Amino acid sequence: MKISEIKHALTTVAAINFRLPTGEHLPAHFHVTEVGLVSKHFIDCGGVERKETVANFQLWEAGDYDHRLAPQKFLHILNLSEKILGSEDLDIEVEYQQATIGKFGLTFDGTDFVLTPKQTACLAQDACGIPDAQQIALPQLQMAGAACTPGGGCC
Repeated sequence: MKISEIKHALTTVAAINFRLPTGEHLPAHFHVTEVGLVSKHFIDCGGVERKETVANFQLWEAGDYDHRLAPQKFLHILNLSEKILGSEDLDIEVEYQQATIGKFGLTFDGTDFVLTPKQTACLAQDACGIPDAQQIALPQLQMAGAACTPGGGCC
């Protein structure tokens, strides 16, 4: 989800609900404690220099059970953050405390903002010798004293 998309979505909802990938909703008394710009400048394992920049939202909950963030207030926070985020329509990454700080993507299903799992990946699979999943050959199966071959009837 991009900044422009969340701003639009906030104009269509009466309440803000965040849902974890498990389907569980964040408590209604959550806070948005940070809206920031996160830049990552790195070299992948294939030696390619890369840059990545995202808007980062940090969600947090405390014992103030009467706290509710209204869509208009969140929109106001996003508008204030433009001096940090700039005018680029950035992708959003969400941090939420679990056993450790979890990082998530974000989508909107028309009612809830859904935290989506993020995965690590090798960005230089060809340079690392990682074959394309479609090119992986099955290993030759060996049986004690006999070789099993396709069509041989031993499997």
